[in-house]
Amino acid sequence: MLLFAKGSEETSLSIDEIKEGLYSAFDKLGVKQKVLAIPPDFTRYHSQAGMLTDFTYDYYKSNLTDVLPALGTHYAMTDKELNVMFPNVPKDLFRVHNWKQDLTTLGIVPSDFLKEVSEGRVNYDWPAQVNKLLTNGGFDLILSIGQVVPHEVVGMANYNKNIFVGTGGREGINKSHYLGAVYGMERMMGRADTPVRKVLNYASVNFAKDLPIIYVLTVIGKNDANQLVMKGLFIGDDFECFKLAAELSVKVNFQMLEEPLKKVVVYLDEEEFKSTWLGNKSIYRTRMAIADEGELIILAPGLHSFGEDKEIDRLIRKYGYATTPEILKFVDDNEELRNNLSAAAHLIHGSSEKRFSITYCPGKLTREEIESVNFNYEDLRMMSEKYNPKKLIDGFNTMPDGEEIFYISNPALGLWSSKERFTN
Repeated sequence: MLLFAKGSEETSLSIDEIKEGLYSAFDKLGVKQKVLAIPPDFTRYHSQAGMLTDFTYDYYKSNLTDVLPALGTHYAMTDKELNVMFPNVPKDLFRVHNWKQDLTTLGIVPSDFLKEVSEGRVNYDWPAQVNKLLTNGGFDLILSIGQVVPHEVVGMANYNKNIFVGTGGREGINKSHYLGAVYGMERMMGRADTPVRKVLNYASVNFAKDLPIIYVLTVIGKNDANQLVMKGLFIGDDFECFKLAAELSVKVNFQMLEEPLKKVVVYLDEEEFKSTWLGNKSIYRTRMAIADEGELIILAPGLHSFGEDKEIDRLIRKYGYATTPEILKFVDDNEELRNNLSAAAHLIHGSSEKRFSITYCPGKLTREEIESVNFNYEDLRMMSEKYNPKKLIDGFNTMPDGEEIFYISNPALGLWSSKERFTN
């Protein structure tokens, strides 16, 4: 059931249009007594899900009883982040998802299904897990709010990923990440129909039909003035809603380039990207655009860790970002990686497979730390002077010495590829 759909490549929805669209969908749903909102955390600040959650509180008032940010494996949101992203929602409504404990298993996707969709690359079952608040909270409406954008694990972010990964558990997150990694992220990014999505859809159809979930999906892009705007808003309870958003996101967020890029410079906002777990979006989203023997330079003033989770951080430091065959052997030989497949998947995702070089310029990690995980290191101050984010524009830039670079101010907002590396 589609409740609201509006958007195009040329659209820039105003705040009034966004509010009216959201409220029209709520009106169609009728009176609700107890509502749970599941927005993303601060790592998806630009999704405009914060504004939509504020509007949801304005509409339902005291009937919005709980807000559960879809943390997945991320750190809990700080008070500062909550104030910035959700300024009008009372702070006592927020709950913190614990991906290791606060879980209900709705059902098990069988191993035969995963073996089939992965083309034989994995042969394990998959638990459809959600935060127990969803099943035990007595809600007559669960609002899953977020942005559809190309994604390295599932192909296109959001829809039921926000539920089964964002509020999911250790085993489900680990296995879904590993499935995507061994299948190949370059085979999935920018596509709505992928092995991981097939598993999530199986869980939705077979195990989650009784949960009163409505999806509120945004598509975000830049207007002619280079400002982030909402290009589309899609609200509904099934795959059609996601499909419409994904189709628009590919048009808005996917930049296809005629030729591979020799040098890419990516800036990571220090409030948004504090770990390579998140900051490696600079690698994921550009890898199909970078030429063989090309160079990726990452300006990361906020970078202070590798993992968002202490154990994952330890594993990244121990094994480093290596080639896929190397990581697969590490998994075979080491039980600790077999027990944390999302870490193994992340190590695969963060490798260039020795095809191009990756240089991190971190604000709060040392040369020794960066080089220990197989990245190159350069001084942030020096590189920020050479490639000044305040002076560069998104896209091609010619430097004073004649060097041509391709600059990206926020890798989370899109996907870049040369035509030769992306085929339908």
